[in-house]
Amino acid sequence: MIPSPRRSRALMAPPLLVLLLCCLLSDSPTLAPPSPDSGAVRSVTAYFRTNNTAARRGPDAQRTFLRRTQHPEYRDQRCSLDGMTVTAEPALGTLRPDEEFTVAGRHPAGRVWVVGVEITVRREGVVVGRQLGSQHLVALDGRWYGFAPCPG
Repeated sequence: MIPSPRRSRALMAPPLLVLLLCCLLSDSPTLAPPSPDSGAVRSVTAYFRTNNTAARRGPDAQRTFLRRTQHPEYRDQRCSLDGMTVTAEPALGTLRPDEEFTVAGRHPAGRVWVVGVEITVRREGVVVGRQLGSQHLVALDGRWYGFAPCPG
């Protein structure tokens, strides 16, 4: 005998209520992304805007930006973009702290954040690549630092 749709819904209600109650009473907090008005979102937006402005000005301007914003502990770990520029459009709704992030097994000084980005690579103004990924930034002493990209 096939149960009626009304009876099927009635049978599913108690387990769904228990599941909902467990979720509401759980003591493990879910990290919500910062609000669009938060200082983190505004300053990360400014970081990417400055990067993209430098990229539009050309490889030399972007190299200067990347050198200035390279995390202080990793300033010696830069690589050449070989005349290319890299713009990044962040998906700010994905911005969140990432306490697990390490570089060569070491956690960088500062508070590490990660954000989803769409990367566009250009050579002499012509798009040579696009990629979706994530980018780590570090808030340290009131500034944002990153890790210069290295084309593979």
